[in-house]
Amino acid sequence: MTDTMTQQTASSDDAGRPPENHRRMIRRRALTLIIIVLLIGIPAGYLVISAAQSRDSGKDKEAKYSATGLSEGWPSKLQRRLYQVPVPHPAAKVASYETNNWKTSRLYVQFETTSAGLDAFLAGVGVDRGDLKRGDITISHRDQRVTHWKFSGTGSWWGLIHTQKDPAPTRDVVVNLADPDLPMVYVVSRTTP
Repeated sequence: MTDTMTQQTASSDDAGRPPENHRRMIRRRALTLIIIVLLIGIPAGYLVISAAQSRDSGKDKEAKYSATGLSEGWPSKLQRRLYQVPVPHPAAKVASYETNNWKTSRLYVQFETTSAGLDAFLAGVGVDRGDLKRGDITISHRDQRVTHWKFSGTGSWWGLIHTQKDPAPTRDVVVNLADPDLPMVYVVSRTTP
């Protein structure tokens, strides 16, 4: 008996509503589909676009910082102290660049100085002119690529490697003495953190 009552109640509810036509049903389904797309598709699309922009931004920053190389100007006092690179006074054409990674940190420095300035620099490093070896290019090809230094042209090239016990830095030095009154000095000081 309850089943009969339920069917009669359902029939009376349906009897009050006109039967749904096919066009209205399609319109309702289309509206449901649009709502689903708006609620799910737009946030998902936003996430995809945001991730792509973030990745591109990281690539741009990486390219920017890897392409900088030497920057004109003196390294900071802190850098000079940490890497033990005593740039003498007077010095001209001073430029530097620092790289850091989990394994090794490097400070690249170049400067032109006087004969007395070269002696002061070498003394500050803990060596003297007698430690320089003619034709000894001690700065690696890797470090030359980083800085765009080329030691193959005309010049009177002298070099030395000053190795110290960790954590003190090791310094590779190349000096161009083509003009003994104005030597050009190139230094790579590297340390392990």
